[in-house]
Amino acid sequence: MLNKKTILIANLLIWSQIGLVAQVPISKPALLPESNVTPSPMAAPSVPPDEVVLTVGSIKLTAAQFDAIIDTIPEQYRAAARSTGRKPMAENIAKVLVLAQEGKRLKVDESSAFKAQEEFQTMNHLAAAAFNEITNHAQVDDAKLRAFYEQHKAEFEQVHARHILVRVTGSVAPVKPGQKDLSDDEALAKVEQLRKQLLAGADFSALASKESDDAASAARGGELDVFGHGQMVPAFDQAAFSLQPGVISEPVRTPFGYHLIRVDSREPKPFDEVRAQLERRLRPEVAQETVDKLQKSATITFDPNFFGAPVRETVK
Repeated sequence: MLNKKTILIANLLIWSQIGLVAQVPISKPALLPESNVTPSPMAAPSVPPDEVVLTVGSIKLTAAQFDAIIDTIPEQYRAAARSTGRKPMAENIAKVLVLAQEGKRLKVDESSAFKAQEEFQTMNHLAAAAFNEITNHAQVDDAKLRAFYEQHKAEFEQVHARHILVRVTGSVAPVKPGQKDLSDDEALAKVEQLRKQLLAGADFSALASKESDDAASAARGGELDVFGHGQMVPAFDQAAFSLQPGVISEPVRTPFGYHLIRVDSREPKPFDEVRAQLERRLRPEVAQETVDKLQKSATITFDPNFFGAPVRETVK
């Protein structure tokens, strides 16, 4: 089976080939807030953890060891490496193990330089694992959470808004049956006329129900579900979070067409709703404070003949 030394070599060398393992998908722009349901990755065959799934020469890799190696790569690649990218990942590992075996044949692993590097990399991995463990168990006190929340309330803002969409040719929004496909100039002219009507006192809900090309929100008088930062396409998001409640926006161009937006309310999510999110965000900071304390309490000596004398600050 694969020993710890070979797993370490594999972990280190796979990083140099990680670009072959998976690609980060580019999401299509979303107008409405995204669903909380995350689509499942493509299912991959499941085997017992102790089953050998890859053999390279004399090295045998079990399913559990393969999964342990995946755990060492950047988080954004792991889901793909366990599903659609499983075979490319295995091919990369095979390349690494072939080279590792050649290294053993050449007795590269017997050199003092290699042993020093290996020992440091082991300590490096252990340090990273220790930091993760400290982070996972870090306790963030209530005062720290509330202070951070008060300082960053704008990040937790959510908007309740209405909009009217006038689609353009090529829009990702479907054209209404029997409706003309408008050019960019025609759509802009129409949305500007609608804005004049609103500024003159026309009812936003009634106009949205009649004129908006977003069928889902038009049925509700242009009303959108409450959304937070980053849930809409960038131009829509920027416009909505810059508007004061009750103000009609200028025409906003997105891949869907031109929008008129009216924010009905904008306020931060209550503290209790974001508490868990705040804890996850602040745990690394609390963990770093623990690491700093450990470093201060440790006995650390630097040889002045090798590193030079400590630099002393000049008091002015």
